[in-house]
Amino acid sequence: MITSSKLKSVDFYRKIPRDLTEASLSGAGLSIVAALAMVFLFGMELSNYLAVNTATSVIVDRSADGEFLRIDFNLSFPALSCEFASVDVSDVLGTNRLNITKTVRKYSIDRNLVPTGSEFHPGPIPTVNKHGDDVEEYHGDGSVALSSRNFDSYSHQYPVLVVNFYAPWCYWSNRLKPSWEKTANIIRERYDPEMDGRIIIGKVDCTEEVDLCRRNHIQGYPSIRIFRKGSDVKENQGHHDHESYYGERDTESLVAAMETYVANIPKEVHVLALEDKSNKTVDPAKRPAPLTSGCRIEGFVRVKKVPGSVVISARSGSHSFDPSQINVSHYVTQFSFGTRLSSKMLNELKRLTPYLGGHHDRLAGQSYLVKHGDVDANVTIEHYLQIVKTELVKVRSSKELKLLEEYEYTAHSSLVHSFYVPVVKFHFEPSPMQVLVTELPRSFSHFITNVCAIIGGVFTVSGILDSIFHNTLRLVKKVELGKNI
Repeated sequence: MITSSKLKSVDFYRKIPRDLTEASLSGAGLSIVAALAMVFLFGMELSNYLAVNTATSVIVDRSADGEFLRIDFNLSFPALSCEFASVDVSDVLGTNRLNITKTVRKYSIDRNLVPTGSEFHPGPIPTVNKHGDDVEEYHGDGSVALSSRNFDSYSHQYPVLVVNFYAPWCYWSNRLKPSWEKTANIIRERYDPEMDGRIIIGKVDCTEEVDLCRRNHIQGYPSIRIFRKGSDVKENQGHHDHESYYGERDTESLVAAMETYVANIPKEVHVLALEDKSNKTVDPAKRPAPLTSGCRIEGFVRVKKVPGSVVISARSGSHSFDPSQINVSHYVTQFSFGTRLSSKMLNELKRLTPYLGGHHDRLAGQSYLVKHGDVDANVTIEHYLQIVKTELVKVRSSKELKLLEEYEYTAHSSLVHSFYVPVVKFHFEPSPMQVLVTELPRSFSHFITNVCAIIGGVFTVSGILDSIFHNTLRLVKKVELGKNI
């Protein structure tokens, strides 16, 4: 049977009677210092325990095969019309998507990047299958040749003025010419300009009337515009509220379209024709013409994680473009990869890894402007982007839990003179490597062990110091006592 005396024999903490201990002023001071040191070191250890520890490594990209990467963009083009602005995507695997409209929005802007209205008619330009008559017969000029000198007088004189803005060198303009003149002759016979006066058909040679075409924001040839007397708003910095025709270009289709334009206009000579709001129908071949020459393009596209390009250009399968008249100067509001992080997530990312999160939108706020002139004509702007993926994970019970992923990139831009129609190219190249940031949890047992080590260590060291100090004082007293004897 174990008695209490036997248990006392294994006591590690044997007590000394208080009467046999001696308190000293130096010991009291050292005790206070030791207590303060314990509190300070405990606070430091607690702060270290609560802080997040991370480990950073570079590994091969762990993205799955076939995974797509989202690209968000917001670009402003002060001199590229929304009428023909196209967003195209291609990559090294052969993907080639032209004129993406489902996830892209376009808004007309002026040269100061200020929006001039609501969203520019969404959707691609209708495909033109008939670019002219099958049998091209020239019947003489039936349309009126317009210039900057007589354009305003004709647009104010006739309720409906339909104008073909063309270029003699353009293939599509030459295809349209016979059917256009034939249509003009037919309409002139049915609606005599002198007797009826409801509609007249004209044409403008944009190689001769450069300023007139630029004033009407003509960037592709041929462009057919419908001017309605009474609906033009010419006091608003020269802007026009009119329509563009995108229908078939054979004589039969053109004549049918002209008939619809005069259907609701009273048969009176030189009456003021206002737009008929009562029977307004949606005609896919007729849309509002651009109010200004600028365009803001925003939205997103999804691409494969391979080298590729996002190209923004003037594109149409039934129009030609004069490279010297296309200016792709632009201002970048946003161009980023991956899911857009909220401000809270970005702050959390910077807290965990302060050196990350600063280059996810490297091009934001940059402007790339080209002055319009002979010296700087035909300038293509190219951006070369190299993308690195950063993934933040947390380890819990030996398992990785993905917190977020972010894509950062470097950007190098150049202006290249070309003989072709200028474009803007964003070449992107995802890195085969990625940065892995792992959040490492701190063990509570490790924290308790360190706290015990702090308390025991400080107590032991202070005890040793007190002993040294006390014995030194006793030795000094003995020496002084020996001298006195």
